Amino acid sequence: MSSPGGQGGALSTKATGQKRMKWALELSLANTRTRGDRQLKDGEVMYPVGYSDKPVPDTSVQEADRNLVEKRCWDVALGPLKQIPMNLFIMYMSGNTISIFPIMMVCMMAWRPIQALMSMSATFKLLESSSQQWLQGLVYLIGNLLGSALAIYKCQSMGLLPTHSSDRLAFIEPPQRLEIMGGGLVL
Repeated sequence: MSSPGGQGGALSTKATGQKRMKWALELSLANTRTRGDRQLKDGEVMYPVGYSDKPVPDTSVQEADRNLVEKRCWDVALGPLKQIPMNLFIMYMSGNTISIFPIMMVCMMAWRPIQALMSMSATFKLLESSSQQWLQGLVYLIGNLLGSALAIYKCQSMGLLPTHSSDRLAFIEPPQRLEIMGGGLVL
């Protein structure tokens, strides 16, 4: 198969009397020559297959990359806030009894935000490439503090936090209930 203006496996820009194509590639074996045998005529330039002498502008790629970096940084910053609805559901489903499952849930809910707060410097390094670094860091901090607050509330609702002075001191009597209600009856 012969194409106009082609030379043994290379692209050619030679103008001929035939219809000029944007590029042509000759694949025939009859016209193969060694590199030293090639003689270029005036106006003819030989390019290897796949070579382009025009620079490709990449401004759109840089802008898309910038948007992806901003989006990724916001995903990191909003991660702790996205966990709060699931933690609320787990709190509801585990109940207020003191057993192994609710205790494990409370420990996980308390440990994750503490661990994230201890590694804040690594998170800020991830957010350095963003233009809204401080706002994203503040959102990340608030989300982790809310997660810690949920764990503390769950501990308080389970009765694990010492909220009365009798919880800390052995010689103080616990507060007495003034009335007990059960089934709508007052005793």
